[in-house]
Amino acid sequence: MPSPPHPARGDIGRRVATRRKQLGLSTQDVALRAGAAPGYIKYVEEQPAAPGVGFLLRLADALETTVEELTGTTADLPTGLEKAARQARMVQLDETESWALLGDHGVGRVALTGGDGPVVLPLNYQVLDGEVMFSTGEHSPLAAAAGTEIAFEADHIDEAFSKGWSVLLVGPLRAVTDEEAARRLREAAYSTPWAGDGREHVVVLAPRRVTGRKIIVGGAPGDAD
Repeated sequence: MPSPPHPARGDIGRRVATRRKQLGLSTQDVALRAGAAPGYIKYVEEQPAAPGVGFLLRLADALETTVEELTGTTADLPTGLEKAARQARMVQLDETESWALLGDHGVGRVALTGGDGPVVLPLNYQVLDGEVMFSTGEHSPLAAAAGTEIAFEADHIDEAFSKGWSVLLVGPLRAVTDEEAARRLREAAYSTPWAGDGREHVVVLAPRRVTGRKIIVGGAPGDAD
């Protein structure tokens, strides 16, 4: 895969200086906002520097702009930033948006009460007609939870832009005891369980509550300012 194009040498510094002056900020102000030394901000502005992605994200946030604007490119950025973005905000998702983010399949986690107390298990899931299907072992903790209420959560985290979403479903879990119905559900599944063979027992979550949250960062790809 070819490497993404780099901005011309000196272009970043020119854009940083221009944006800083537009905001009426000093190099010390920007350094404080970005968690950097004032001397490094000055170096970036005056020299053909090539800052790392993590610093560029903090710098863009400090200058109330985007990495794309600072670099003049829309190339994909690798993950790695672990600091919350300064302009991040959390929004509640409605049920339609939550189901859309779940998609029709993926990997999530179920929370249930086992014989030794609460337990959280990662597993594959399949969305079918407003319900979530799981294939598991006949004697697994998930199979034993049939007839009880469980919680299921799936999420996506984009570390590079300090954003993401999380969807939570709560409701009763039922076992599909009819072999023909279980076979049809397994065949409708997009993929087989990652954990391997021997998971032919089908259980279905019919959620009574669907909630979701999303963290939006102004200027990040896919998010409105």
